[in-house]
Amino acid sequence: MEKREQKNVLWFDELHRSDVNLVGGKSSSLGEMTSAMKIPVPYGFAITTHAYRQFMAETGLNDQINRLLAEINDYENADELHRVCSHIRQMIVEAPMPSEIAMTIKKAYAALSEKMGETEPFVAIRSSATAEDLPNASFAGQQESYLNVRGAEMVLAKVQECYASLFTDRATYYRHKQHFPHEKVALSAAIQMMVFSKASGVMFSVNVANGNDAQIVIDTIWGLGEYIVLGKVTPDHFVINKDNLQVVERSVVPKAIELCQTPGGGVHEEPVPADRAIQPALTEDQIHELAGYAKEIEKHYGCYMDMEFALDARTDRLWLVQARPETVWSNKNNKQATKESTVSMNKTEKILIKGLPASPGVSTGKVHVIADPKDIDEFEAGEILVTLMTSPDWVPAMKKAAAIITDNGGMTCHAAIVSREMQIPCIVGTKSCGQAVTEMLQDGEQVTVDAKNGVVYQGDLAEQFNGEKETTECHRAEYYAPTATRVMMNLGDPELADKYAALPVDGIGLMREEFLWTTYIHDHPLYLIETGHPEKVVDMLADGIAKVARAIAPRPMVLRFSDFKSGEYRNLTGGDKYEPHEPADLLGWRGASRYYDPKYIEAFKLELAAVKKVRQEFQLKNLNVMIPFVRTVAEADKVTKLMAAAGLHRGPDFKVYMMAEIPSNIILADQFNKYVDGYSIGSNDLAMLILGCDRNNDTVAHLFDERNLAVKRAISHLIKTAHQDNKTVSICGQAPSEYPELASFLIQQGIDYISVNPDMVKETKQNVARIEQRIILDNATGKGRQAVESYAW
Repeated sequence: MEKREQKNVLWFDELHRSDVNLVGGKSSSLGEMTSAMKIPVPYGFAITTHAYRQFMAETGLNDQINRLLAEINDYENADELHRVCSHIRQMIVEAPMPSEIAMTIKKAYAALSEKMGETEPFVAIRSSATAEDLPNASFAGQQESYLNVRGAEMVLAKVQECYASLFTDRATYYRHKQHFPHEKVALSAAIQMMVFSKASGVMFSVNVANGNDAQIVIDTIWGLGEYIVLGKVTPDHFVINKDNLQVVERSVVPKAIELCQTPGGGVHEEPVPADRAIQPALTEDQIHELAGYAKEIEKHYGCYMDMEFALDARTDRLWLVQARPETVWSNKNNKQATKESTVSMNKTEKILIKGLPASPGVSTGKVHVIADPKDIDEFEAGEILVTLMTSPDWVPAMKKAAAIITDNGGMTCHAAIVSREMQIPCIVGTKSCGQAVTEMLQDGEQVTVDAKNGVVYQGDLAEQFNGEKETTECHRAEYYAPTATRVMMNLGDPELADKYAALPVDGIGLMREEFLWTTYIHDHPLYLIETGHPEKVVDMLADGIAKVARAIAPRPMVLRFSDFKSGEYRNLTGGDKYEPHEPADLLGWRGASRYYDPKYIEAFKLELAAVKKVRQEFQLKNLNVMIPFVRTVAEADKVTKLMAAAGLHRGPDFKVYMMAEIPSNIILADQFNKYVDGYSIGSNDLAMLILGCDRNNDTVAHLFDERNLAVKRAISHLIKTAHQDNKTVSICGQAPSEYPELASFLIQQGIDYISVNPDMVKETKQNVARIEQRIILDNATGKGRQAVESYAW
């Protein structure tokens, strides 16, 4: 009789959780719930790891894969890793399946059809690796699963694709970083009856937000569960008391789309009717039933559990389709997690004003209202800065502020961007929420700023908010998949460079030189030249730039030359003498137009001297530069010639980039290509100039939208034109982190870099990886959503 260890197929009711080596974590867990617990699990069988190893051996793939993996010199090199892994996956998919294994799988599928009383039933094929779903190794989700598969030949093909997914870039990188030998991982595939999901979701037997193990969390959406995993639909959220299974917290949100089974196989997206979209996807009884399963499964396994479920549209029956140990709180020794909200506000606490929560955090202090930047020297450290709106010359005061509140602005205004970078609590746009903070608050008034929720309270409520500053730490190994689209960081303040250098970034995509002027130099460059102190500019600029270059090395950094507007330059010491009074300085004497102007050229030469000092004297060759606001091709020619005359020549180790923020940059990109190595899209200015509106003008600010089709068509054209001459394109605005759909668009168009503020680096890294995997999956299956907009000119 054939031993279990040598079988190619094992049925769920033959399996137990001890069979991880035979069928992997997912399949063994499905078997455990089926055979030992009688939890409702869609029936099926597992193709064993023995079959996988036999497949790899008989096809000769093991040796070929080991040779290819040995060729990887640097796992941090995303291009190199992707090239090798793509080759490996292609070999696995194209290899002929050994006849013995193929026959066994076909027979098992036929037997499942007979047992279920269905001809060629629809099944889900879920990858199950021997190293996944373990409490001390979070490999879950590294491999692929396929839904609504029908027919023996299609099952065979998808099993082979599951095998190939063991060598995705992400999974291969993760095993390498975890020091887990590739040859010790084998893959099983669970072939499971498909649930025709009316609703689906995920469930945890511990509140993963704070580690509260007296609570169960359920998130659910309409349709198949893939959209909840991908984050495409915000789910209903329920928190349940584990003792009595009562719902203690609920959030029912509109769920506008759902992923549905296609009658002939595969899946497709459908809009959810408006009346159903706002309804909870589960009834109260169904929530209680699921919570009961969660308690039972946790008790049986003896650890916190992460589960997935589906509600069958035909029978209204709930099914558990996956269960695995939860990998964050299960590994924590200290279980003293917060069991209640850390903020105990009294209903009597007076709310003074509300606004947009631009940069999270809580802080208390005395209000200091400043209307004019010339008065910022009066601002004291630890005060609450209250003003109409900030600009670069406000930075010295902002750095000292305990919190910042502004009348005007949105999530992409200067105050919001800089506050997030400096991690200062900030609320913006109070006027748009009904009240002007500059009129409502008085100098010296004690307030508490809850920037997480956009609320300002009267008085010092530090004690009530003490839990906000010391939340329970969630210890987990942070993993960031390598991505083809590089994620860079925006930085202005050199003092923050060491703090943020450890973030998982590919370099500094934008260092704004204006920070150095307003924070360290303070004087207008022409004033320093006239008074005989030009060396102050060179030395202080070079020192600040070098701090960042050293901290981020060997990763590259891009310094953007100064881009003050005339009104901002005038606020520097001595600036009144040299700056014109322009009615619209957004479109005035700024950027490249200054650099070659006889009135300013000597000041620009000081900037060039500082860059040369950093690169040649300090030997920091990772420093590159960017030219802002270049209106014409002739300007690009003039500025690059000035750079060359100063000894700064474009080459393999010195790149010159250009901001793409004017329509002419897009229209004439084929000509600008001659002078630069690439572009960085300034989405704020570009959107304003394409749409003809000032985002800081309340009258027309509502028209400003970086997602407008005209802006997207311009970006698409720039990327295509730049790539024709092997030039790179990045974006340095806040838009990709504010709007995930815009990030998806940029990646689909082939953008090379996305540069974001430090607070958004980790989230952006994860989003980019998710979007790229979505694109790969869509291209592989042909089931992705089709673009509804055309970006062709």
